[in-house]
Amino acid sequence: MLAIALGTAGFITIVTMGRDLKKNFTHDLEVLGKATLIKVYFEFRPPFQHQRFNTSTLDAIRRLPGVRTASLVARNPWTYINSQGLQYGFSLLGVDQFFWEVNGMTPQKGKFFNSEAQAGHQRTCVLGPELARTIFGHDNVVGKKLQIQNDLYQVTGVLNAVGIGDLAHFAFIPLSTAQDRINGITPANRIYVRCRTWEDVYKVAPLIPQVVDASQHVQGLKVEVAWEQLSRVKAVAWWVELFIYSSIAATLILGGVGITTVMLAAVRSRTREIGLKKAMGAEDQAIMAQFLTEAVCLSLGASLVGSVLGLVCVEVTSFMIKSHPGQGLFFLCVILGLLLALGLGVAAGLYPSLRASRMEVVSAIRYE
Repeated sequence: MLAIALGTAGFITIVTMGRDLKKNFTHDLEVLGKATLIKVYFEFRPPFQHQRFNTSTLDAIRRLPGVRTASLVARNPWTYINSQGLQYGFSLLGVDQFFWEVNGMTPQKGKFFNSEAQAGHQRTCVLGPELARTIFGHDNVVGKKLQIQNDLYQVTGVLNAVGIGDLAHFAFIPLSTAQDRINGITPANRIYVRCRTWEDVYKVAPLIPQVVDASQHVQGLKVEVAWEQLSRVKAVAWWVELFIYSSIAATLILGGVGITTVMLAAVRSRTREIGLKKAMGAEDQAIMAQFLTEAVCLSLGASLVGSVLGLVCVEVTSFMIKSHPGQGLFFLCVILGLLLALGLGVAAGLYPSLRASRMEVVSAIRYE
């Protein structure tokens, strides 16, 4: 009964929370190689280096089915910072407020600039942790001032160092500010697209050139997907799902074997009772129905306990990932779990019930 209860609870939890768990899992794939990230850009060579993306193109990409969000980026491969009388060369990115979500970034210190900074063309910046330590000697730099080219910028945050690679040496300012104030900034010729799941990558990537072609020229356009990382992530997810569902199936089978063993023991211990009932006129079908009902009651009782345990697991998981599924899906899983338990009870109790119903009356009465 415990095995069936745990198996039912696991089944309800995995099916009910599977979509939300997968959504949160794919949202944090920075450490797994950005498997759901698509880079769209124009080649930085003549005659394509001056091409840029239109706002209408970006909006159309964001509306594609399967796209979580998209960010427009402009880059200056080399600029300079003046700090405490010293000059540092570094790479600068002008990014919009969606850049952080697209790349799965979190602040280690302070906070990222938002849509208000974009609309107000504010002189704020976010630093990579290595760049912050290079300039100031530490990364506790929120609120400090930096002179980038000819303007003073206030540092509002420092990137978390987990999985950001070369971006640890970058500085980030609002895209609108970069286009207004940074000399030598490239056109906004790079879009980062975050898909909702890795399955969506296969659907979104081929559609992007068509969307761009609908509003501007596509000469020199490149769509870059980390196919190798994507295949690895899918393989890992497949093996994890296989292990989880195999564990649930093994637990349920173990419960079924347990019910079969218990019912066989019950038939042996009640052999004389079966013989007396048959001697008093009980039919084989009645004996079979009695033991089959007992097996089904054991299985359904365990499944009900598992349903309560599954509800607890769903609530705890929902609290942890801050996402709650619809009640309809939970109740559907409970019904499926009960039906599964019903089938398991019938399958597990069928052989003991048949054995009990086919006993010879005389042999059963004489059984010690």
